[in-house]
Amino acid sequence: MASMNLFSAVSATFDGRTPSTYLPRRRPISVPFAASSPESAPEIELEFIAPKAESEVEKAKAMSGEKLLRNIMLDNKIELYATYGKLMNCGGGGSCGTCIVEIIEGKELLNERTNTELKYLKKKPESWRLACQTIVGNKENSGKVVVQRIPQWKK
Repeated sequence: MASMNLFSAVSATFDGRTPSTYLPRRRPISVPFAASSPESAPEIELEFIAPKAESEVEKAKAMSGEKLLRNIMLDNKIELYATYGKLMNCGGGGSCGTCIVEIIEGKELLNERTNTELKYLKKKPESWRLACQTIVGNKENSGKVVVQRIPQWKK
């Protein structure tokens, strides 16, 4: 009985045509990657203050540099839009201005204002941001950001 190497080429004829060479697929060898240190990705801690002082502070955490502030708020069911914004928001496109928030603390942990923000917020304070344009962290930093949703009458 002849033995055959598992990975040798085999000639085969299909449908009476010229012989074809068939090479069996090699399965990739998966080797578990052992990290040299038990460090995890940096995380940003967020606190959300409602426009009304009597409301409770809501908290959330996010991996640094992975999400927009708007998505973090929506994922954690934190109120972002006022009544008008709930009905008429642009869905994160940066064209309606209904997701304006004020950064009370941790501005350095956010990306710079985008061109969209520069256009829509040019006469607003530097602490005001569009949640749909604001990336939380930069994959390297960690810390705390305190955010307040702007009351409708302040806009």
